[in-house]
Amino acid sequence: MTRWPNHGEAWRQWRDAIAGERMHHGWLLAGKAGLGKRDFAMAAARALVAEPGVPQPAGAHPDIIVLTYGPKDDKGEKAQAEGKPFDLARSIRIKQIRAMQKRLNTRPTLGARRAIIIDPADDLEKAAANALLKSLEEPPAGTFFLLVTHRPARLLPTIRSRCRTLRFPMLSDADLATMLEDAGLPPDPGAIAAADGSFGSAMRFAAQDLAPVSRAIAALISGGESGVAKRGELARLIGPRADRERVQAVFDLAQALVARAARENGDSAQRARLIDTHAALVSLAAEAPTANFDPGLLPFEIGSLLVAAAPASEPAHG
Repeated sequence: MTRWPNHGEAWRQWRDAIAGERMHHGWLLAGKAGLGKRDFAMAAARALVAEPGVPQPAGAHPDIIVLTYGPKDDKGEKAQAEGKPFDLARSIRIKQIRAMQKRLNTRPTLGARRAIIIDPADDLEKAAANALLKSLEEPPAGTFFLLVTHRPARLLPTIRSRCRTLRFPMLSDADLATMLEDAGLPPDPGAIAAADGSFGSAMRFAAQDLAPVSRAIAALISGGESGVAKRGELARLIGPRADRERVQAVFDLAQALVARAARENGDSAQRARLIDTHAALVSLAAEAPTANFDPGLLPFEIGSLLVAAAPASEPAHG
């Protein structure tokens, strides 16, 4: 099991809440992706539903419901039922929320409490978010919601207002080095710098072999280009038909490197360009899963945004 040195304060607040007389029914677990929020949610839910003298299962728990990405379509649902591989949807859908709400009409199985984990709540469909809001407004007795969120601003304000927030701080470079070693990986300084405080990003850096991509991104940020050669090299390294996981890893890497460059830059004009580029990368990353981007051109678009962050550069689109 991964040891998360950034969870201490969250655990203190959670245990204090469980021991209190009136525990809040809705919780936002907020922080950058890769900080162990799902691990916390699962462990916190087990602590919540456990009761003295009642044996608890080691595996799946009947009083802990986890909602995440399901099958993309009917064909995927059939494959899931048959234990076969299937493509995931890009959002958490209203029918998943409806199915969860039906279960809330029954009593918890082993005790008096039930936990609902939604991960990531950022990707609830609009209709699903509105349906969830009804349960948050009038939760059944003993029901508690843990919403894992990487970008709380994407949630409905009415959902945020009905939840208490636990914030998860980023990990230090020293923490990341130790965690990589514990995972059997070398504490690569490049991976640590690119991770920008996220262990999940550091692990993806290794799994996706992103060191060459990281160097190409750094070159675009620092030097820009007037032609398209560097952006072409970035596109080649990303791959012409990169899958969703690799594209997301590249977005995370680019955002992390731009954010770190902004923090370390003493020139106000350059820092402003870096901040604008970071915001543009975040917007493009949010649009990419659902927009009809040409897979071969998306890496060039990422490169163009990075060129815009270079010293004394203007936005370039090639």
